Amino acid sequence: MKIVIAGAGIGGLATALSLHRAGFTDVVVYERVGALRPLGVGINLLPHAVRELTELGLAEAVERIAVKPSRLSYYNRFGQPIWSEPRGTDAGYSWPQLSVHRGEFQMLLVDEVRRRLGDDAIRLDSRLVGVEHGEHHEYARFARSNGEEFEVTADVFIAADGIHSTLRAQEYPEDGAPVWSGLVLWRGTATVPAYLDGRTMIMAGDGEQKFVAYPLAPADGDDPGSLRLNFIAERRAPEGTTELADWNLPIDPAPIVERFSEWTFDWLDVPATIAAADQILEYPMVDREALPAWRFGSSVLLGDAAHAMYPNGSNGASQAILDARTLAFHLANGVAALETADGRPDASGTTAAIRTALDAYDADRRPATARLLEMTRALGPERVMQLAYDRAPEGFADIHDVIPADELQQIADDYKRTAGFHPSTLNERASLSASVEPGPVAD
Repeated sequence: MKIVIAGAGIGGLATALSLHRAGFTDVVVYERVGALRPLGVGINLLPHAVRELTELGLAEAVERIAVKPSRLSYYNRFGQPIWSEPRGTDAGYSWPQLSVHRGEFQMLLVDEVRRRLGDDAIRLDSRLVGVEHGEHHEYARFARSNGEEFEVTADVFIAADGIHSTLRAQEYPEDGAPVWSGLVLWRGTATVPAYLDGRTMIMAGDGEQKFVAYPLAPADGDDPGSLRLNFIAERRAPEGTTELADWNLPIDPAPIVERFSEWTFDWLDVPATIAAADQILEYPMVDREALPAWRFGSSVLLGDAAHAMYPNGSNGASQAILDARTLAFHLANGVAALETADGRPDASGTTAAIRTALDAYDADRRPATARLLEMTRALGPERVMQLAYDRAPEGFADIHDVIPADELQQIADDYKRTAGFHPSTLNERASLSASVEPGPVAD
């Protein structure tokens, strides 16, 4: 079975590794850029994603370049505590939460794909142009930067080509551009004095203005009182603004520092953190509408191509990894059933089995991510900050005078259940490991 993936981001690379682990060996990833570089800033890999990385044999390698947050704490814009909870193994999970630089994590996945599937498993300078769905095969057309086009035939085609997915646009031409929330994000990294316990992820503010920060690296020997911090500053755009000029625009930090000038807390100096950034990049906070189907012929959407959502809850990369593992699980089980039937199946039987497996993936992941999309639009677990603002805009003496403890707990638990990482369910659910052959599949 030949499987082609468009997109060498986290979703596409995790899919290639998941398919290999399940016993598929003819897997090729096509990527539009001419060179892969460790771009981006920080991301969080939640315990449900780290479980899948562990079963792929990657956990130790990722942990070497990551920090394990001990807590997640929410504050209002005055630095007053709203809600705090342990994270990862400190919260009773069998797997940690990991904060990691997105580019470093992506390059780790690139190296693993090439090691396990061969140096030619990732082919660069290949932009997806379109996909034709044949009776038994998929015909993907790609273009190089010089204008040359070529076609690739596959039994399964997976579009992991991001929020501007070509396959999604082809199948849903009325979908239009991503939906902008009206919020602007400024992302960066900075070396700052260590705050709290040095392992806490913090969110401060409300639905109009917010600051998020978490360590990406511990203090080093030269400066043991500092840490490498990833941050996101967020604010609603001025009334009348309809779009931003760019998605990845380097900007002067001074205006952002000014917007957060009063956010100097006892435990963290927010304006000083922003001012210390190596570089600040500006993004619009956008998502995509939920879709009625992800499968078209023997092609399927995955990751942001299928369900781009707001970063509320820090779940985007984790959901792409879950997509990857779920897709490989259903494909492996579908092919294993074919191989154990009497005789070799004909082309129609194979195609039917593939499409049944893709439909099972769709049935597992599409409704779950649609519910999560709806929840992120309602601020997800960060709703506690908006509630605190709505009920006590000038601050409070005790958060429980404003929001009862059981209401705070319910908001946190509801999000974990919807996202698939409530401790009781995650620790006990069955593995997504599957194989086209009986027995374990080696690296």
